[in-house]
Amino acid sequence: MKIQLKFFASVREKLGVAVETLELEDADYSADDIRQLLIARGGVWADALANGRALRMAYMQVMVNGDARVCDGGELAFFPPVTGG
Repeated sequence: MKIQLKFFASVREKLGVAVETLELEDADYSADDIRQLLIARGGVWADALANGRALRMAYMQVMVNGDARVCDGGELAFFPPVTGG
């Protein structure tokens, strides 16, 4: 399964990346599962996406909670609760 990840605002600034394609062996992941996989990378990933950090997620450009299922070819975005223009 391949999904596209997008990072916005301060999340993008901390990670130093705006877009990434993530390849996964299984096809059964939630948005929060993906977040945990990224946190497990450690370093800036663990800091920027930490569980205690206020963070919003959108799947296919629709706001979702951590339980949302992601599918092959989908797009998952991460951003802080308030972003400026």
